Amino acid sequence: MNRPIGEIPAIPQAEVASPSAAEEPQRARVLLVDDDERNLLALATVLEDLGEVVLARSGEEALRHLLKGEFAVILLDVYMPGIDGYETAQIIRARDQTKGIPIVFLSAVNKEAEHLIRGYSMGAVDYVFKPVDPIILRSKVAVFVDLFEKTKEIERKARHEQALLDANLRANAERLRAEQELRRAEQRQAAIIQSLPMVLYLEPYDSTRRTPNFLSGDVEAITGISYQKLKADPAMWFERLHPDDRNKVTSALKVRSAAGRFSIEYRWQCADGSYKHFLDQAVLLKDPDGRPIEFAGTITDITDQRSLEMQLVQAQKMDAIGKLTGGIAHDFNNLLAAVIGGVSLLEKKATLDKEQQRILGMTKRAAEQGSDLVRRLLAFARRQNLEPQPVELDALRQAVSDLLTHTLGGLVEIDWKIADGVADAFVDQAQLELALLNLIINARDAMPDGGTVTIIAENCSVEADSDSGAEPGDYVRIAVRDTGTGIPPDVLANVMDPFFTTKAVGKGSGLGLSMVYGFAKQSNGAFLIESEVGSGTLAELLLPRAPEGAARSEPPAPKRATRKKSRKLNILLVDDHTQVRNTTAALLEDLGHVVAQAPDGAQALEILKNRECDFDLLISDYAMPQLSGTDFLRQARVLCPAVPALIVTGYADADAIGDRAEGISILQKPFTASALESEIANLCDSGSTTEPKKSGTPVYNKA
Repeated sequence: MNRPIGEIPAIPQAEVASPSAAEEPQRARVLLVDDDERNLLALATVLEDLGEVVLARSGEEALRHLLKGEFAVILLDVYMPGIDGYETAQIIRARDQTKGIPIVFLSAVNKEAEHLIRGYSMGAVDYVFKPVDPIILRSKVAVFVDLFEKTKEIERKARHEQALLDANLRANAERLRAEQELRRAEQRQAAIIQSLPMVLYLEPYDSTRRTPNFLSGDVEAITGISYQKLKADPAMWFERLHPDDRNKVTSALKVRSAAGRFSIEYRWQCADGSYKHFLDQAVLLKDPDGRPIEFAGTITDITDQRSLEMQLVQAQKMDAIGKLTGGIAHDFNNLLAAVIGGVSLLEKKATLDKEQQRILGMTKRAAEQGSDLVRRLLAFARRQNLEPQPVELDALRQAVSDLLTHTLGGLVEIDWKIADGVADAFVDQAQLELALLNLIINARDAMPDGGTVTIIAENCSVEADSDSGAEPGDYVRIAVRDTGTGIPPDVLANVMDPFFTTKAVGKGSGLGLSMVYGFAKQSNGAFLIESEVGSGTLAELLLPRAPEGAARSEPPAPKRATRKKSRKLNILLVDDHTQVRNTTAALLEDLGHVVAQAPDGAQALEILKNRECDFDLLISDYAMPQLSGTDFLRQARVLCPAVPALIVTGYADADAIGDRAEGISILQKPFTASALESEIANLCDSGSTTEPKKSGTPVYNKA
């Protein structure tokens, strides 16, 4: 049947059935508990016309009856074998289903006040003493039976009224459900908006100031400023814009009416003085006739997103610079090998006057400084060869203090604060000393008028949610604090970039903090720096602790200036870098050896075949095109298994050169003539000079 839209359908009368018609009044039940059969029969006879009497001969049996139905009253004998009346009453009162049933104790003895009080404390509502007076018993039980029946009648009427009410409610159920779903959807939407770092707003189309007439979201949680304060001071929003963002925001607001949309990112100062990054987006709402009404927009807090992006960009930049510097360092080592080798030859062969010797000495020192610069580059690139060992902090203090004796000057003091029980750091001691020297000298330069550099050493732990950049675990914290001029925030973000420096030309290379950063990272630690203009700087090294039981290394004994000489050898030299190859060959020839040169591994293999392995030593560069040094020597070992070999390399971590045959030594570029001679002597039998080999026995079938 059709009915008007919105009309609430009537509920048929058949659906509204009276519960009274279906429910028959139940007769009240009385539970009689006594271990004496005669008492049970006598009491049941007295009470049988008041209701249905259920008999129980023990506390256990009474409890089983209580599980099966309701009772108007319980008559309970106090003294029974097994569970007595007190215990039975206590159990009845402990259960939610039975705690409301009245209990009348039956007792033949113990009429004293203490026994009565105990019974009442166990939940009894009355006492009846034996021998029982039938009239008294009937009157007491009748009260509880009548109360039970009236209660049941009230419940029946309540159910009947509830049934009528339910029938009424069903008539509006669909409408109520729809309203509830709408409210729940609104609540969910409001909860989501409140939980997001976002604000929804409606702003008048012709508003000249940013004064939204509607704002949704937890504005105060995001900015620290309530909506009421923002509304009361319309100029506050513009005043709190970052000075660098005001022009672009003003320009965007001017064109949003014509464009019909608005999207811009800016920084806004919150109540605590910090700036947050907001993404402000809005669209123009129009009425059905196309007339503009208002802008509907969102302001989203994207501060965390921007911070993560900056960290990612910084990490990518540092990684890229590290790879670049590692490659540059390798090329530098090749160039320096040629320079230092050439200078060594000039020193040995040329006859120079004092002025010429001075110039040559300056050249040699410049090359050595270049070698030091390469090492610092490799420290930043985290490609240096470290030798970690347990470093005692007291010994470190003594070593660093000795190095700084003539460096700091009289205006700057060092205050060491080493905590009791501080663990040994597990790092390369020489690199740690160099890192501390860099940090302390930087602190000195930041205090032109003098001051105190405080060095703190203590144990610390890094939690999983720490933003220190170190893995969770136990560390030794070494902090260097000064009271100098401090570093501005825009400069602080770049201080660990290589070659970045605020010092005057010639006063710093910009590699100090870069080296410290690279050393900390390569040592499986972290480097942190905080600074405030006018208050000073705090630089922190988090270094791994030495394993328990690790032995501290003793300082090496000073080496004697002895030069280990080798016999006269036939040497095959392989290097793709012409200048380095020529310089190395000249050094070897100056040492009395006979040298054959090859620009790559393929030609070197041909020379080995043509001369039937007529060589006492093979020297090869590591990084060569097509055939690397290790590949060449692997094939050379097939031809000449007994000939010793030496790899020279410009890479820092020589031990990382894998896949090399046993017995092949590594010599780092740049090297001096004495270092080259000593390495050759270690590889070959030392002794009196002998003539080169005239022939050899090849281990291949000659074509």
